[in-house]
Amino acid sequence: MKQAEQPWKNIPAVERTMAEADHIDVKQFEGELSLREFIANFINYYPFWLKFLYQVRWVFVRVLGMTQSGIPQPPNARPEDIPMTAGAQAGFFIVKAAEEDRYYIAGGTESHLTAHLIVVQEPLTQTNNRFHVITVVHYHRWTGPVYFNVIRPFHHLVINRMGVAAIGA
Repeated sequence: MKQAEQPWKNIPAVERTMAEADHIDVKQFEGELSLREFIANFINYYPFWLKFLYQVRWVFVRVLGMTQSGIPQPPNARPEDIPMTAGAQAGFFIVKAAEEDRYYIAGGTESHLTAHLIVVQEPLTQTNNRFHVITVVHYHRWTGPVYFNVIRPFHHLVINRMGVAAIGA
């Protein structure tokens, strides 16, 4: 992706989060909704097969000697429920930085890795936006790359389906 196609390049909080990452991937979705609407729809996507993947993860992390505090429940978030203040709890993530109608960074740290979800809003027209969904992963121990490389194909599937659901397609 060329720099001109990277609207996050001028957002210091995003660039800091991406610095020295072990894994970064970017997916794009377009729709006529706000950043808060996109994020609420994104995290509310929780079909039966995703819950099943969390159950499989619960077994897998134990094999690697890690823990998981149960299976996440559907959040049922509304746009006005999306926290935009650093330090606020956002599901199993913590908001790291956010700016209304521009970007959102939330992350979580476990023993094996730290993962961040970044959503950058790029206005295309007065009502249509492109949302860049960026996954950033920093490994902590040998279990980080083992874990992430096993779940990576599912990660791409999940993020794609969440993004499509978020825009209502």
